[in-house]
Formats: sequence, structure tokens, C-alpha cells
Amino acid sequence: MEGLTISQVAKEANVNIETIRYYERRGLISEPPRTESGYRKFPLEVVEDIKFIKRTQDLGFTLEEIKNLLAASNDEKFRSEEMHDFATSKMKEIEAKIHDLHKMKILLEDLAEKCPGSGISKNECPIIKNFKGVN
Repeated sequence: MEGLTISQVAKEANVNIETIRYYERRGLISEPPRTESGYRKFPLEVVEDIKFIKRTQDLGFTLEEIKNLLAASNDEKFRSEEMHDFATSKMKEIEAKIHDLHKMKILLEDLAEKCPGSGISKNECPIIKNFKGVN
């Protein structure tokens, strides 16, 4: 039986062995066949799949989104319309998050200006008071 051991996959993909096991449990990669002695033998393609997973994780995609992206990238019946729709939806989500982060930044800037930085109790702190809804 040809293939890679879990240690070889981990080394080639530059991840921890536990990461591979986690991806298996989450259904991101398939459980590989085992040898007669019980060792798992991963197909060579799993290294590229794990690299794909790591790259998309680094970009901030959720594991469920990654699972769908990976399935689409491995599907012989790939539909570019689905990728376009996904990208468009994700962009809107990112824009909303940027908007919320900008509002948060403005609020914190305002509160930081009102905070003397030292010499007050937590009950007098404008930042804590704001978050507790106290005026």
C-alpha cells in the first residue's frame, strides 16, 4: 500500500500531527485506509489539501467555509458560479465587519480621550461605565 504516514504528512504540510487528526474529525480530510498492521496511509494529495486548509484559515475563513471550498476545488463538476456567489457573499460579510470595526475604533478613541489613564476607580472609568451602559 502506497501513501504517506501521518508523520510524513505533518512534515510535508508543516503542521502538527494533532492538526491532521483534528481535520479528520471535522471532515476536512478523509480518513485514510490502514495497512494490515494498522498504520494509516494518506494519499499524496492530502498534503496539498492541508496546505489549502491552512492558507484559507490564515485568510480568516471558517472551517465550514473551508470544507465547502475544498469540496468545490476537488469536484470534477466544478461550478464557477458557486465560487462567484460565495466570493460576493463573503465580501459583503467582510465589508460589514470592517464597518463594525471602524465604529468600534471611533468609540474607543472617544472613550480613551475621556479616560485620564490613572488615579480613578473602576466605577469612575469612562470606558467601563460605557460598556456597562452607565452614563
